[in-house]
Amino acid sequence: MRGVVRGRVAYEPTYEAMRDFTAARTADTDDELWLCEHPPVFTQGLAGKPEHVHDAGGIPVVATNRGGQVTYHGPGQVVAYPLVDLQRAGYYVKEYVFRIEEAVIRTLMHFGVTGHRVRGAPGIYVKLDDPRGHARIDPQPGPDQFQGLGKIAALGIKISRHSTYHGVALNVAMDLEPFSRIDPCGYAGLETVDLSTIGVSTTWEEAARVLGQQLAARLAP
Repeated sequence: MRGVVRGRVAYEPTYEAMRDFTAARTADTDDELWLCEHPPVFTQGLAGKPEHVHDAGGIPVVATNRGGQVTYHGPGQVVAYPLVDLQRAGYYVKEYVFRIEEAVIRTLMHFGVTGHRVRGAPGIYVKLDDPRGHARIDPQPGPDQFQGLGKIAALGIKISRHSTYHGVALNVAMDLEPFSRIDPCGYAGLETVDLSTIGVSTTWEEAARVLGQQLAARLAP
């Protein structure tokens, strides 16, 4: 997998570039991993509902063809787009999602933070009162499933011709206020956090480096 650090780039041209790359790739095209940072933008997945955006203000809302609902991208967030041929890699979509989430968990571990999965709610979460603790969680589906948790990484993917695009966003040190204008990933009241708010001081470049390494290792065939 070839890593490409694109840095700060506009969202819509990057989205179009991913689609073009996927449409043009052949069985011999190398997989790539794009690491990006976007100016402020809300993106809606295929399941996105307009009522989950309460007040976009001056931030654009872009409809996309990824899975999931609404999320926010902005400066201080590492957005990773794995462009993977799943047929060649030899695993299916469910395992692909698991591997991405595991890469985020291992990235957080690098920074001394414990990441958690929540059944039925893709992405990675941390315990707000003990982000470095190792006690397991077992949230049950329902209105309280996110109690005591903050979402630190959101995931939304698209599969076309056995190939993936879109990906995962890890919050590093960003202005979290725009998340209050939406129901993140369709969940009203879901708290969103970043590494900075839970006491981890690092740079975008370092977080991107670690996440990129973890994704490359976990997504290998």
